Amino acid sequence: MDHVPFKHKRTTLERAEKFISQHYFTDINLKSRLYREKATVTSIKHFAAKDRIPLDDALQGHFKKTSIGEAFGPVWSTHWFELEINIPASWVEREVHLLWNSGSEALVWIHGEPIQGLSSDNNRISYPLTSRAETSKLHHIVHIEMACNQLLGIGDLAIVKPEHDERTFTLRQAEIAVFDRDVFDLILDIETLHDIAKELPETNQRGFQALFTANAMINQIEVHDRSTFKLAQEMAHKFFTQRNGQSQHTLHAMGHAHIDTAWLWPYDETKRKCARSWTCTLRLMEKYPNFTFMCSQAQQYAWVKELYPGVWKDICKFVHKGQFVPVGGTWVEMDGNIPSGEACIRQFLYGQKFFQEEFGIKCKEFWLPDTFGYSAQFPQILRHCGVSRFLTQKLSWSLVNKFPHHTFYWEGIDGSSVLAHFPPGDDYSMTGKVKELLKTTQSFKEKGRSNHSAFLFGYGDGGHGPSEEMLGRLSRLKDCDGIPKVQLSSSDAFFSTLEAESPNMLCHWRGELYLELHNGTYTTWAQVKKYNRHCEILLQETELLCTLAWVQSLEKRSEGDGYSYPKARLEALWKLLLLNQFHDVLPGSSINMVFHDAIKLYKEIVSSCSGLIDWALRFSQATTTANSHGPDLVPFVINTQPFLRREVIRLPDSDCLRSSPKRRKLSLDLAGAEDDVDMTHVEIEIPALCVKPLSDCTLPPESNTQVTVKREDDLIVLANGKIKVLIDHLGRVTSLACYDAVKHRWSKEAIDPDHPANQFLLYDDVPLYWDAWDVMDYHLETRKPVLLPIQRLRIDEASNPTRVALEVSLQISDKSYLQQKIILEAGSPYVRFDTEVAWHENRKFLKVEFPTTVHTTEAAYDIQSGFLRRPNHFNTSWDSARFEVCGHKWADLSEYGFGVSVLNDCKYGYSAVDGILRLSLLRSPKSPDHKADMGVHIFSYALMPHTGSLQDAGVIQTANAFNCPLRVKELPLLPRSQGSAVGSGVNKSLFEVDTPQVLVQTVKMAEDETPTIIVRLNEAFGGSVQAKLTSRLKFSHVQACDGLEEALHHEDRKIDLQTIISDLGTEMSVQMSAFQIVSLRCCL
Repeated sequence: MDHVPFKHKRTTLERAEKFISQHYFTDINLKSRLYREKATVTSIKHFAAKDRIPLDDALQGHFKKTSIGEAFGPVWSTHWFELEINIPASWVEREVHLLWNSGSEALVWIHGEPIQGLSSDNNRISYPLTSRAETSKLHHIVHIEMACNQLLGIGDLAIVKPEHDERTFTLRQAEIAVFDRDVFDLILDIETLHDIAKELPETNQRGFQALFTANAMINQIEVHDRSTFKLAQEMAHKFFTQRNGQSQHTLHAMGHAHIDTAWLWPYDETKRKCARSWTCTLRLMEKYPNFTFMCSQAQQYAWVKELYPGVWKDICKFVHKGQFVPVGGTWVEMDGNIPSGEACIRQFLYGQKFFQEEFGIKCKEFWLPDTFGYSAQFPQILRHCGVSRFLTQKLSWSLVNKFPHHTFYWEGIDGSSVLAHFPPGDDYSMTGKVKELLKTTQSFKEKGRSNHSAFLFGYGDGGHGPSEEMLGRLSRLKDCDGIPKVQLSSSDAFFSTLEAESPNMLCHWRGELYLELHNGTYTTWAQVKKYNRHCEILLQETELLCTLAWVQSLEKRSEGDGYSYPKARLEALWKLLLLNQFHDVLPGSSINMVFHDAIKLYKEIVSSCSGLIDWALRFSQATTTANSHGPDLVPFVINTQPFLRREVIRLPDSDCLRSSPKRRKLSLDLAGAEDDVDMTHVEIEIPALCVKPLSDCTLPPESNTQVTVKREDDLIVLANGKIKVLIDHLGRVTSLACYDAVKHRWSKEAIDPDHPANQFLLYDDVPLYWDAWDVMDYHLETRKPVLLPIQRLRIDEASNPTRVALEVSLQISDKSYLQQKIILEAGSPYVRFDTEVAWHENRKFLKVEFPTTVHTTEAAYDIQSGFLRRPNHFNTSWDSARFEVCGHKWADLSEYGFGVSVLNDCKYGYSAVDGILRLSLLRSPKSPDHKADMGVHIFSYALMPHTGSLQDAGVIQTANAFNCPLRVKELPLLPRSQGSAVGSGVNKSLFEVDTPQVLVQTVKMAEDETPTIIVRLNEAFGGSVQAKLTSRLKFSHVQACDGLEEALHHEDRKIDLQTIISDLGTEMSVQMSAFQIVSLRCCL
């Protein structure tokens, strides 16, 4: 009689672990039998490509013999291999795999088509040559494209250490082997039983059943005798088919391969990562018809369609089968803080358009699992683009406070709400392990309210996605007693279940989803953020001016060929901007070569938009003239903002005011000129959204509120009738006040008398781990004021009564310095600071500080198409965790009747506590890009005191104008009879709104290429309003639409719109609520 021993849990667990280990006892354990026989590859030939070239080009190269052990490089290079394979005749009817390990990523090509990706990082080193070898098909030619990088780039933990530029990659394995599927299944059986026994608590009977089952299987199996396998398989089957009760939590398992569109690799490598990852997924779909895979980012689909037509054909097939599931609806998974409201809408416009055109579907969910915080305006933007669901997991990374929900309704600043879910496993790259399933269920915060949660599995960040092992684990656990139920699902099926299950039991969260980490990304890589702000505005200006040209062409169509609105080119340029808004590019958290690529794309946008604007403006004047020498050139002022502007502009000398065609040609954007030498400053007034001759909008000298400048002891006093400011020898503001035109007196003092404003500060900036991403709260304890002057404050020689500039230079450290012009212009409500910094620091943080006398508990910050109020104190851990926050063009501290705003032209990081506003300027992280932000930076900000509220004071319009300088362009002055700009409607506003509470956010031609203008409005003040929008155009009809430019049909999104059309134009009356976005189709 056999003795039944006492079983010790630890030793039994380790016995099971070693039995399937790939590190211990590998000559005799079960893992050793996974590949029973192996053979060498007949021959290996190699070709070193000069670039990432297609296979057809590579085949034209000279292939030379190579062998195991040879190293290949340099990093980021591409090497092609041609393998000749002869399967031994004794392997007929057996499953044969190619084993390839080059220590890097690779892609298998068969018969000229990419078939499957390989990577040593996740042990995906096998490609099934055949599931059943046939006598007639024993000879194979295989090509392998080797990329000299790993899943996470080329660094040794490149996230926190510099890239290893000198490394090479060694070919370690290239052979064929017989794959034993029974062994593969048994390994998964024992692994899963081991994990159940290990992870379930000792009070749980089921864990011990798993332990004893695994032990019994090991006793049964003789690794060299396959006849012993069957009984062991039956033991496992009996265990896994013991069913769960109906109350068990259900996990909706969805395949996923989060591929960063750029990060520790450039855009071009991402294109190949998509092919490597998605071919692996497609091969799994062929074997597992119930397997579903969620895939976002239309840009990546577009790349694969262009570069890999065979792969694209397979993707389309499985999309229509419901296995390959497009999700998200956006062009890329963008940053959630920095993009403008219009840019966010365009993400959906072009993303959903792609999915609709290619697959006939629209995504219902916003899929953004890995970005660094989520704007409070997102719920409305999602709703406006036809999306009602949202998924992420990133808030689980917050350092201080744990978010209280996993499934909830997220409500934005306008009251719109979407159903939101955070996978409770806190990951988007699960592997199907028991530990992950249990964590998901145990962590779930909506117990009693919901019984379903999402489970995203597949290797992520660098791609590659789900594996056969993951599917095997989930199959065993789909309904196994003691473990959460698992069902292969899709995003739509999951959210539909939530909507049906508990619509009235879920909590609401109002406002932003702030990530208490990665808040350094509001500032890192300042040049990218500057280009982003500029290009967002430039693209919208270009669309407006091209629309104006189209309208002008329509009004004088009988005089020649019509203007063709450049829709395709504008769409292509928008897509470049949207690509650069990916959540590791715009935040500045990628390697240097990514930013090299990004800057090239930004420059293309700037150059192309300049050309499109030039053509649009010229075309609107391009009619025949009786003057054989051509028309005179006259300076025109271009206002692309939706409100009247009264400002000082700079022009080259006094000749600019004459209409002589012989004088010096004006630049496209004189308002942005850096040098004031030989410049004339002119105060002008121009209506909204129009192009008007300079002579028609120049104000007479007597109407100017001249700037005065005087010295008082060591201070310089500037005043212009609207504000007065005192500046000390370091360029700091010691006093600031504005004139109250209602009470006819100066306001209270804006600046704390003991702490001057415009004080530059240098902080130590050493995070715990994520260098480019994080700034920690303890950096505030290292405050060092910049107090060493290089050149004391002086008055710029070019100053005049219209514009006075002061100059100062400061030494930041022994490596870095700054120069600044402090400017006050006639009629300006703010003092402007034009700043140039030579920055060469190591993990330092530069800010500028504005201590105010404002007494308030909240600060307001500009965000996407609205603003958000946040605490001006650190009362709670939730408050203090927001020591660095994101804002766009302005931030404001206001009390009743008075406030102070800080405006900027390219910065996004702010902080406000106890009445002190700080603007974050520059960081200097060293990983993953050790060159980040090194060099010269030019930027501007302004300090604006105001009476009344920020809304009444025009802070929003002023900040928009600050970011959008008036353009001056020389255009031909033609006779009125010829329909020139002077004689036509171009002098008049294309659209006007009767209230400053509503802004015209966008004017563009419709995507469907009908004679339709899209006008997008947003309520900017945070309250309800009846707004009247008028246009000089006579529209046939006006219809409310969504962000995708489709008519609204849902009752809950109905817009109260009344339209009156007459020979004088069109008048549209729209009822708008707080922060509401309204889009209109204005059809001609």
